[in-house]
Amino acid sequence: MSTSTYQFDVETAVGAGEQPDDRSPVRFDTTISARWNIGDNPNGGYLAASSLRAMAELAGHPDPLSVTTHYLRPGTGDEPGEIHGRLIRLGRRATTTSAELHQAGTQRLQTVAAFGDLGDPDRADDEPASTSPSLSLAPVPLPEPDSCVDRRALAQGVELPILDRLDVRIDPRWSVAGAADRAEVSGWIRFADGRPPDSKSLVLFADAFPPSVFSLLGTIGWVPTLELTVHVRRRPAPGWIRARFTTNDLSNGMLIENGQLWDSTGRLVAQSRQLALLLV
Repeated sequence: MSTSTYQFDVETAVGAGEQPDDRSPVRFDTTISARWNIGDNPNGGYLAASSLRAMAELAGHPDPLSVTTHYLRPGTGDEPGEIHGRLIRLGRRATTTSAELHQAGTQRLQTVAAFGDLGDPDRADDEPASTSPSLSLAPVPLPEPDSCVDRRALAQGVELPILDRLDVRIDPRWSVAGAADRAEVSGWIRFADGRPPDSKSLVLFADAFPPSVFSLLGTIGWVPTLELTVHVRRRPAPGWIRARFTTNDLSNGMLIENGQLWDSTGRLVAQSRQLALLLV
């Protein structure tokens, strides 16, 4: 189990992996906390975090590079869980793993992730010295966090215990339900207990903002994720994470949301894409 005292580390900790035989998955015990709930269910990014901890143990690399999670059933807070992990392919630069989260004998999610080593975020140049071309996205302009709206103040139609764990500030342009002319939300995020961000926490942060359709459609309650993919591009520097999410594809009660995350130095550290249900 984790020796960290930070809430995220304690509440995503996994036990030592056990493998009955070479053909069986490696099994890790964990406990899912209700402190990360959206309404009655644990947040999807949080649910994936314990699986990432187990998968990193299998991969032997520190950083998730690409994480895709399919949400089969809601998780249950304050209940034990079991993660079944497999090493799919061991590589020098990228190792691929998979994991299933089970609770009460039922599979709740399936995750496939590639792990690697993103290097030191404090390097002056975060790209290897080479002649390879490089492209990135400039950070979205935002008011400073103290000039943004605490997510607790938004009329979201659902209880949010997760906001005892995360400090989320919303750009005032997107903070009033149904008042915007497009489906967008942007703002700042950090851990409430001061834990610095790292590559694994970016998967959580990519799923911790109000749905971007909130600003366009109004109070909509819970928008459960069916599938979430996060591409982690760099290890974040300490401090606030800046984020922007947009939806331009909504039909038949399903939406696709795209997101970008930047660290405190303005570097693009992750991009996300998710398919979610709109429950009205």
